Formats: sequence, C-alpha cells, structure tokens
Amino acid sequence: MKAIKLKIKTKTQEYPMIIGSNLVSKLGTIMRENLIKFNQCLLVIDKNIPKKEILKIKRSLKNKKLIFLFINANEKNKNQKTLNKILETLLNKNFSRQDCLISVGGGITGDIGGFASNLYKRGMQFINVPTTLLAQVDSSIGGKTGVNTKHGKNLIGTFYQPKLVISDSNFLKTLPKREIICGYGEILKHSLIINKNLYKFLNINISNVFNLKSPFIEKAIFESCKIKKSVVEKDENEKNFRKILNFGHTFAHAYEATLNYSKKLNHGEAVILGIKSALNFSNKNKLLKNSEYESIINHINNLKLSFNLKSFFSLKHLDKILSFMLKDKKNSSKKINLILLKSIGHPIINKTYYKKDLKLFLKNELAN
Repeated sequence: MKAIKLKIKTKTQEYPMIIGSNLVSKLGTIMRENLIKFNQCLLVIDKNIPKKEILKIKRSLKNKKLIFLFINANEKNKNQKTLNKILETLLNKNFSRQDCLISVGGGITGDIGGFASNLYKRGMQFINVPTTLLAQVDSSIGGKTGVNTKHGKNLIGTFYQPKLVISDSNFLKTLPKREIICGYGEILKHSLIINKNLYKFLNINISNVFNLKSPFIEKAIFESCKIKKSVVEKDENEKNFRKILNFGHTFAHAYEATLNYSKKLNHGEAVILGIKSALNFSNKNKLLKNSEYESIINHINNLKLSFNLKSFFSLKHLDKILSFMLKDKKNSSKKINLILLKSIGHPIINKTYYKKDLKLFLKNELAN
C-alpha cells in the first residue's frame, strides 16, 4: 500500500505517523525527510522481532552509530528494573539529549522506551516503531509512557510525545491470531466511543479485517488512528475528554493486575473483557438501550473468542479486582470512576460508583 502520513499535533509536540508496508527498510530516509538528526542511537527491541526486520533497520541506518538492547517484553518485565537497564546503557555510552532512542516492538516496548527517553537528561529524541496491531492503533499515539508496579498497571509514568511514529504493516503478518484479536479490541473501542460509521464498517468487514486483507485492514488502522489523534489533540494530558479512551480499561487493568499480568490473559484480551463489562454495566444501569447493547455483544461474539470472564476469575477474586479498581488513575475520591456508553459514538465520562455497587455487579457477572 502507498504510505499514509497522519500528523498529530499537541500543545507540546507536532509529529508525523507514517502508515504503510516495508517502511523499516526506509527508516533512515524517513528520518532525514522529517529532519531528525543524531550522532548515535539506542535501539530498544523486543526479542520476538524477526531478525530479517532488524537487518532492514541496520541497513537503513548503516552510516549511524547504533547500539542494540534486546528486552523480553511482557507485562511482568514492564518495570523499573528494565527501565534502569535502558537508562544505564544510555549513561554508559554517554548519549546526549540530541541523540535518539528507537523503540521497536509492541506497546510494552514503546511505553518503557518512551519513559526512558523522557527521563534521560530530562528528554532525548524518541522514535516509536510499533510492531503489533494493538500498538499501531493505540499506544503509539498520545505520548503515554510508564511502567507497572505491584500496586497496579502504569501507575508510574509520564506524558512524552515521540518525534516520529512508523507503523509498518509488514510486522502484522508475523503475528499470531491472538495478537490480531488484541489489536481489534482497541479498534472496536475507538468505533464505539466516537465513530458509528467505523462500527458499521467493522460489522460488515470483520472477516476481511481479521484476515489482514487490503485495503480493509489499512482502512481500519487509519480510521482508528484518526480517532485517537482527534482525542489526544483535544486533551493531551487526560484532564477530561481523553478519559473516553479508557472505556473498558478500568475493568481491564484490574483483571490484568489480579492475575499478576499472567500470559493467560494479555492486555488486548483484558480490554475485550473490560469492554464487555462496561457494556453490561451500562445496560443494567439503563444508560445503553437494549438494541445497541445486543448489536455490540453479538459483534464481540462473532470474534469467536474461546474465553469469558469466568474463564479466569471466580468469586474468590472479587475483592482483589475491586482493590485494583479503587487504585485506578482516574479516581479522585473513594468512588470508582467509570467510562460508560450511552449509545454508539456517545460515551459518558466521570460516572462514579461506590465499591459496593461494583461488587454487586461483578458478583452477578461471576455467578451467572
């Protein structure tokens, strides 16, 4: 496909996102075209990235001094230990603020690479090369960085915008179906909170998108990124409007943390479960009418997932789930702040509920 350029403009940074195929082989050229200069570069790379793709990057940046740091990118390793390893490498090699860090991997690699870039000498150049569908349509746009702790997900972090985002669709061909489902969860979320026309497109073309058929997958990625861009530009630091992007995530993050970020449930799968929980809660509280609720649930059921909430949790997990929901970043009181849905394209932000309300809801979800 012909490369598409999407410009993201926030109060702190204006940067391009390039969407296309085989882009990493042109990385050096793209950086020059976007006036990104540096003397040396640290590439923080997920160990699962195919060697042939890494060779493309090396050839493209052959006239630059490159240092490679490979990380085992999973939620358990998205921590301060891995962050310190990146920072020590930068310090040992005496990187300057004008040098750059390039993250090559999924959302975990991008989050921790961006966080290190922000912290090192109070900010160095950061380039993000997201390699999963989830990262390409979600975490690579908006500048959220961070690490996990035993207290919860992404509770330590900053907002730090990249200088450039390269979304190469070639990487998607290497992903297992499970990872495609994860990314699709975020695309679906974006359609539900902003764009009913995108939801209709997904409803009709779900099979084509899942099978990465062109131009359906490219359109889904582009339209999803436009939604994320529009939200981030209006509210860079999540003061109010940007909270809509957390639809389903208050539940999802608590589910992940309760399982101690186990591989049994990855982030994208947790988001799908979280979206279902938020939809159920919206419907049972008479915010979302039955016809749209049933349409969305049927759409999710068409994904033919082999899991549901009771696949991972029982009533014995209830208090633990609630404790993590209470620690969510969006909360500003003893109540739990939820993003809910009034209708497709119309979310509701800043609805707060007591712990007892959520406990009753989740108890019924796990009991039925």
